[in-house]
Amino acid sequence: MSYVVAPLERLIEQFERLPGIGHKTAQRLAFFLLNLPDNSADDFVDAIKDAREKIRECSLCCNIAEDELCPICRSVTRDTSTICVVEDARDVMAFERTREYKGLYHVLHGTISPMDGIGPEQLRIKQLLRRVADTEVNEIIMATNPTVEGEATAMYIAKLLAAFEIKVTRLAYGIPVGGDLEYADEVTLRRSLEGRNVL
Repeated sequence: MSYVVAPLERLIEQFERLPGIGHKTAQRLAFFLLNLPDNSADDFVDAIKDAREKIRECSLCCNIAEDELCPICRSVTRDTSTICVVEDARDVMAFERTREYKGLYHVLHGTISPMDGIGPEQLRIKQLLRRVADTEVNEIIMATNPTVEGEATAMYIAKLLAAFEIKVTRLAYGIPVGGDLEYADEVTLRRSLEGRNVL
């Protein structure tokens, strides 16, 4: 006879649905929540409900937002002539942590992936083209991941943007800081050579 507590099993199953969470971690998280004081557990539940109810897409860049426009699109200090195209909102957060990029973003919400049934129409590409047509943009930075899908998406969008007379650039990729050349693959080494800078 196996020992099963149905509500606990359902909670564990829900945690297992999260990316990167295996059964043991799901169990740990479930027991952690069970041991929280009532007010802390209520705060946790309220935070999830609040996020699900209040977070939406920015009407301009398709990033996550609480209002019609996200804080980046609302800012008067950003460079509106440059748009960095990224796969998802986590990429925006990564760029913002550098405090180097001062332009705007456009979030695609994925990449073209025929194997997963995701075509250009499922992404926010039409919105990007509309932004470029309606505003004065000088440069589009393609910052999709260096995967087959990311590269295909970047090339597809670059071809569509050829109709507009703007500069389309791609992020440089290469050897990570602290990495060893002997462990780098051929594609990474080639990209490192292509994206080299003058010292």
